[in-house]
Amino acid sequence: MAQDPDEETAGGETLDTSHDLDMVTLFESTNIDSEGEAELIRGLLESNGIPATIVSGGPVPPVGFILQVPRNRLEEARRAIDEARATGPEGAAEAEASGEEGR
Repeated sequence: MAQDPDEETAGGETLDTSHDLDMVTLFESTNIDSEGEAELIRGLLESNGIPATIVSGGPVPPVGFILQVPRNRLEEARRAIDEARATGPEGAAEAEASGEEGR
């Protein structure tokens, strides 16, 4: 018996088959420092509770890196990046220092 795609189940739980969780590209670069930049962005997003995945372009040049987030978190991810850019390195140092004080 075929199931309606919107009602797929696994272990008795309904699966979300919407496109909200599809991974979409937030950052893409083939620059020499693209891996480091992608890692920094991923760290920023994950510290804000936003899941992110880095995909390598492969072993053959030009090697590039793509950072993806769930479609339903894309705008939130963009806001987090914009806020980090607005506060600059000084804001990052303050945030890190305040986090260390709470330990």
